[in-house]
Formats: sequence, structure tokens, C-alpha cells
Amino acid sequence: MKMNKTLLGVAIAILVALTASLIWGHTVSARNSAGDRPQSQDSRAGSQPHDWVVAGPGRVEPASEEIKMGAELTGRLKTMLVEEGQRVHAGQVLAELVNDDYRAQVVSAEAQVRQKEAEMRKVFNGARLEERNGAKSSVEEAQAVMANAESEMRRHQKLFEAGVISQEEEDRYTKEYEVAKAQYHQKVESHTLIDEATREEDRSMARANFEDAKARLAEAQALYAKTFLRSPIDGTVLRRYHRAGESISAGLTTPDPIFSLGDTRALRVRVDVDETDVSKLTLGQKAYVTADAYGDRKFWGHVVRIGQELGRKNIRTDEPAERVDTKILETLIQLDDGASLPIGLRVDSFILAAEGTASSGK
Repeated sequence: MKMNKTLLGVAIAILVALTASLIWGHTVSARNSAGDRPQSQDSRAGSQPHDWVVAGPGRVEPASEEIKMGAELTGRLKTMLVEEGQRVHAGQVLAELVNDDYRAQVVSAEAQVRQKEAEMRKVFNGARLEERNGAKSSVEEAQAVMANAESEMRRHQKLFEAGVISQEEEDRYTKEYEVAKAQYHQKVESHTLIDEATREEDRSMARANFEDAKARLAEAQALYAKTFLRSPIDGTVLRRYHRAGESISAGLTTPDPIFSLGDTRALRVRVDVDETDVSKLTLGQKAYVTADAYGDRKFWGHVVRIGQELGRKNIRTDEPAERVDTKILETLIQLDDGASLPIGLRVDSFILAAEGTASSGK
């Protein structure tokens, strides 16, 4: 009988122990799958597990944000002049498109400018002295020819009246005089046109033609310049998406980046802050980030920007229990000088309570 009671007691003790273990396991599992904050936050927070007021996943980016460079023209890459990881400065040529046709357009436009400029100078300066003298000589010559033709016409008219020559011969000399007279008047008009100053409308037209040629040259030069891809910032080449010889597209609906650049001298972390925590954010709050690749090491910084509009999550933590239907507010943490992390690295971010507000429960 005593043996049965002893066995019953042992069985009851084992059952109680199993029940307690099962309850504890469910509690730990629920805590780990809550999903509102990164996993193992308290262990990464150090000796003060509750020193942060906001936590969320983040991604490392350059202080300038990542700039994806494409071409404004569709074409084929002639040369790629930089490699990934290389430092570049603003205005530096990073790549060049095949541009022989654009260069030819520039040369042609330059020739047109020179031609129109010469025509304009000619109009403004008027005829040269040699041209004026030549026109005057032509008038004098035509006048002499006309006088001679008139004299012959009158002589032959008298011969006709005397019955010495026929009507046909008299008419021939009359026509020669009319022709010489017409040529004389033509030479006089040409001399007047050359000798007088140019008209205002001629000068305006010549000037307009010259300005139009210059505009066409500027257009050709602008297109030619677009075949050279220049860095917009002082920064680092983060990635090359193409190689020399490949064709690229300049479509606005389907971007085709050639490089991505960023100023990595300073780093920022873009954090997805849950909408339930947005009231706890303040500019200047201290913060730190951790990453699995760096163990318990903390990278410190401070909040420099708080978003103005809630949106969808940008960063997925790959946790099975993660909620994807929540709204977040993008917040930027500026890391302190000296922080060295790969661009695009996913991190866990912890924003500390602002000074003087920790005790108030904010």
C-alpha cells in the first residue's frame, strides 16, 4: 500500500514538472515571435536591456543616399572608365557612349556658324571699295555703249529717210539702241544697290541667321556632351551594371542604370519605425545599430530625419512571424564618424530616450 502511494506521488510530481515546462516553453516562444521589435534586442542592448524606446530594422546607406546613374541617350557603351569601389569627384567622366555621329553634327554646326557670321559681316560692312569702283566703271561703260548705239540709230534713220537703206536695216539699229539703253539702266541700278548702305531688314535677317546657327551648334554640343557620363557628386562607385560594348536604354518608364554612386565618407541607417512608436521619436536622439555579422558590437549615431508620412515596410527581417501589414515611418540615423559598414547591410536599430524624458516613460 505504501508502495502505491509512493508511486502516485512520484507520478504527480513528474506531471507538475512537465506542465510547468510546457507553459514556460509557450511563454518564451510567444516572446520571440512578437515581431514588433528585432529578435534578441535585450541581449544586444547590453547591461541596460530597456535603455531604448524605439527599435526597428534598418538598412545602411551612404549619407548622399544611393544615386543610380543612367544615360540620357540610348546607345552603346564605348568605354567604362571606373571600377567598383573607386573614389570619384564631381564632374569626372565615368563612361562614354559611341558618339561619332554626334561629334560630326558638332563639326557641321560649327561650319554653319562660321558661314553665317561671314555673311552677316558682309551685310553690315557693305560693298568693298573695289566693288563700288567696279560697279561705277560698268555704268560708264554701258553709258558709252548706249551713246554709240544712239548715234548709229540716228545716222541710219537719216539714211532711211534719204532712201539709201531699207526699213529692216533701220529697225535693226533702233533695236540695238534699245538694248544698250536697257543695259545702261541695269548697271545704274546695280551701282546704286552696291553704293548705298545696307537696309535694316537685310541686317536683321543676317543677324537672325547667325543666331539660329549658334543655337543649332549649342544643341549639337549639348547632345554630344550627353554621351559622356559624369559623376554628379564626390563619392564612391558602389556598383557597375554594364560593361563596354553593351547597349543601354534611356527610357523613363524602364530605368537602365549604368552606375550606382554614394558618398560613403559618412553613413546613415534608414529605419522602419512601427506606427505605434512614432510619438517617441525626436530629432537628435541617440541611437545605435547592431548586425549579426558584427556580433555584439554597437555602431552609435543620432536621429537626423523623421519622416512625414507613414508607408509600407521597406525592410524585411525574414522572421517567420514578422507582420507585413503594419505601417511604418522612415527615420534616418546618422552614424558617428569612423563607422565602417557595407552599403545595403541590414541592421537592427535602437533609438534611445531623449535626455530628460527617460524617467517620464517616453
